Amino acid sequence: MTDLTNAPVLVVGAGIMGAGIAQVAAQAGHPVWLHDTREGAAASAKAALAKTLQGLVDKGKLAADAAEAALACITPISALAEAAAARVVVEAIVENLEVKRGLFRDLEALLADDAILATNTSSISVTAIANGLRRPGRLVGMHFFNPVPLMKLVEVVSGLHTEPPVAEAIFTLSKAWGKVPVHAKSSPGFIVNRIARPYYAETLALLQEQAATPGVLDACLRGAAFRMGPCELMDLIGHDTNFAVTNSVYGAYFQDKRFGPSGVQRDLVDAGWLGRKNGRGFYTYPQTDADKALPAAPQAAPGALTVHGQCAWAARIADALSAAGLSVTRDTTAAAVAITLAEGGELRPTDGRPAAQLAFEGGARDVAVFDWSVTETVAPGTPIAFAVASGASDAFAARAAGVLAAAGWQPLRVADAAGLVVARTIAMLVNEAADAVLQGVCSPEGADAAMKLGVNYPAGPFEWLARAGAPAVVGLLDRLDTHYRGERYRVSPWLRQRVWSAA
Repeated sequence: MTDLTNAPVLVVGAGIMGAGIAQVAAQAGHPVWLHDTREGAAASAKAALAKTLQGLVDKGKLAADAAEAALACITPISALAEAAAARVVVEAIVENLEVKRGLFRDLEALLADDAILATNTSSISVTAIANGLRRPGRLVGMHFFNPVPLMKLVEVVSGLHTEPPVAEAIFTLSKAWGKVPVHAKSSPGFIVNRIARPYYAETLALLQEQAATPGVLDACLRGAAFRMGPCELMDLIGHDTNFAVTNSVYGAYFQDKRFGPSGVQRDLVDAGWLGRKNGRGFYTYPQTDADKALPAAPQAAPGALTVHGQCAWAARIADALSAAGLSVTRDTTAAAVAITLAEGGELRPTDGRPAAQLAFEGGARDVAVFDWSVTETVAPGTPIAFAVASGASDAFAARAAGVLAAAGWQPLRVADAAGLVVARTIAMLVNEAADAVLQGVCSPEGADAAMKLGVNYPAGPFEWLARAGAPAVVGLLDRLDTHYRGERYRVSPWLRQRVWSAA
């Protein structure tokens, strides 16, 4: 069972996912049977694959003989019995528990006892699918990402029944197919679909508070090196699909507040504004340059200033401001990063407290907070969110924007929301990943690989944690928890332990 080199493979389901799985298996040299209950679907999928492979040949990305050999490996079949010799089955059919169970019961009666049964499910419990099988230990999750030939990640998902050698065999097979596998325990959302929830949820929460427009929120997160902002990504996925997944995860976690759906997205679904698929979501499509324009914050040139803080980030900010021609004094005795202006007032990176709270606690008026910068370097003009205390003067707000612009950012003023945009999003992604590790769903390394390869994040959650430090992440989450007074921002015990162990 454990050596699957050149083992015959049966792929059940000839849709986009099934056809992609058949392609990667065939290109790795496996004989592949492709089956679908829809008459002619498997043959049509092979014909479409022939065009895809020829396209790769035409672009010089694949040798003609390799394309011909891969295509020759795939045999469309109309009856499962034709694939009785298969040693690996990968199921990619409808996301319905009873339909999947029925398929695997049929396959058990057909295949040899040492054949491995793999499901490509993205949302159904692998444990539940295996329940009722004669040999449930040979069923494992093999969750690919779309488009299968291009996306490197495979989540190898073990249910309660799954025998470790079975999971290891599929892990090794995934590598042989040119993929990067990560082990996961069967739980709602597995790794990627669980850890990714805050990326949408924090932006939806900020929209609910009217903290900023979708365009500003997207720009801030693209400025943190995400390829797409949450709003444009939800428009691409489709709000009906994204809302349904959110509700599914929320229900699967027994209405845990961290996974709660948003009224903002529900309203879009109710309105029929589903995103790109029908021309309107957060944005209208096709978009024009005017649609993409960002509001410019009024700026004024600051005078002399002092940059406080011992860390490398404070030093980089000071160097950038000096290079812009400003008169900068360094204070390396202070632990906390802050920028004080000769005209009065100060800017601080957000620690989860709104600017108004900092102003109240410090007895000041002119206070601004700015977002976390989580990339190793900052390209000129990178968008960054900032907010000022409600009692701050317009002149100070303009100088605060001028400081951030002089440091190389494009300052985007948002409402004085706790944790701003990037900081609260990153902290919540880290927190969710920490809980996944705590609960044995994955390892830190697995979480990092999954998020970078499965959804193209610029870094993994534990890489962000290493850069920011556990005290900063936990401190921000604790302040969000105090501010909002709910379960949503509770800190993972795994993260809390990291703070204590480093003390």
